[in-house]
Amino acid sequence: MIAKGRLKELLAEKRFAADRIGNIPLPDLQILLRRAALRLRNAAAVTMEEDVEEVPRDLAGELGMTRNDTIRLIVREWMEKNTYLPVHELDEDGDVMSRVILGGPL
Repeated sequence: MIAKGRLKELLAEKRFAADRIGNIPLPDLQILLRRAALRLRNAAAVTMEEDVEEVPRDLAGELGMTRNDTIRLIVREWMEKNTYLPVHELDEDGDVMSRVILGGPL
């Protein structure tokens, strides 16, 4: 994890480069872009205890999805089921309420 002070320093460096992009030598710009890409790629990583990690890893294999996609699916479904997110799926009749009232799967 990046320390808060270091993160501010990196953001300032990126802003400075963006404001002066025409004056930055190409090799320096390539380095900045590679670093930014690595940080973005690694930002989505979620670490868990091994006993918890085992479940999404195994489920991802069963579903043919990546681990991160499986975690996103689990979180989204949990948020929808617990009404933190609106439910977007409609049943055949276009009725969401019958599933909510009857306690059926969302």
